Amino acid sequence: MTTKREYRALDVQAEGEDMHVTGYAAVFNERTLLWESEYSGYRYYEMILPGAFVNADMSDVVMRYNHGDSAMVLARTSNNTLQLAEDSRGLRISATLADTTAGRDIYALIKRGDISKMSFAFTVTKETAEDDREAKTYLRKIETFGTIFDVAPVDFPAYDGTSLEARSADYFRQLEQTMQEAELRKRLRLQTYL
Repeated sequence: MTTKREYRALDVQAEGEDMHVTGYAAVFNERTLLWESEYSGYRYYEMILPGAFVNADMSDVVMRYNHGDSAMVLARTSNNTLQLAEDSRGLRISATLADTTAGRDIYALIKRGDISKMSFAFTVTKETAEDDREAKTYLRKIETFGTIFDVAPVDFPAYDGTSLEARSADYFRQLEQTMQEAELRKRLRLQTYL
């Protein structure tokens, strides 16, 4: 289980002239490659399971461009200008952007297709993993999100065309080191009994 804030990406599109945008910040059951280790050849995947958002705290989620802390808020769940709902596909977003210079600019870029991806920031409270050492694959399955902090229209998601955006490589390096240490301990125990 991780308590660090993480980010992922998906599509967004403009609708009508009232600066309304819709899209999906996450989709279910899509196994997505997040990182491949040059050292070990391991491939690290992630999948979000249906129901992962049901108990997530989404009471005060903001929409900002590129997750920028200095970016102006475009919409917010606490005032109902941003709605988030889990459906059969994933986490659907619907927002009416603020009628500000930033809101109009972002809306125009979404409408033109210059910005067509979304991302979201979150914590995870429940996850499982499948580690296939023979195939050198690691699959993280997110079962329950803790808090959703923001959803963001983004111009350059790390993995265009997928539902997810990569987190830092440090996460995977640490995971790989933990797996290697566990394997070493297992070998030492076996040698002790031989």
